[in-house]
Amino acid sequence: MAVTASVQEFLRKANVAYSVFPHVPAYTAQGEAAVTHIPGRDWAKAVICFANDEPIQAVVPADLVVNLDRLLMLADADTIRLAREDELGWLFPDCERGAMPPLGPLYRQRVFVDETLAAEDQIVFNAGTHRDAVSMRFEDFAALTHPVVGKFAQRPLV
Repeated sequence: MAVTASVQEFLRKANVAYSVFPHVPAYTAQGEAAVTHIPGRDWAKAVICFANDEPIQAVVPADLVVNLDRLLMLADADTIRLAREDELGWLFPDCERGAMPPLGPLYRQRVFVDETLAAEDQIVFNAGTHRDAVSMRFEDFAALTHPVVGKFAQRPLV
């Protein structure tokens, strides 16, 4: 499977520079960063959450995790939770499970980006499959997604 048709059309209409490249299948953000030789700090992992029962995208570097308490405050919400696996199918019907691109406007979702990822020049992310990635300047990504940038990522607890 190549880039999903909806992702391809969304990026085409945006008229920004980006590149798509295939890679060996990988099923975690860290694994995808490794097989593509992209630093984990540049690989964007989309973590889908529900804030006040509305789906949102929390976008963090591959080597970090979402601190839900911090995201709750940033989203100015009363409740927050991670999306369940069975919810991903209807939220992202055109994507392979777990390969959601952080293109919130395409899926009518607000996007929250951790400041560590926003500080990077480029961003690389799944293109809807576990075999294809999109790379673009972070500045262009921000123009497409209008993210709320804040501090909500942390190192995984061991």
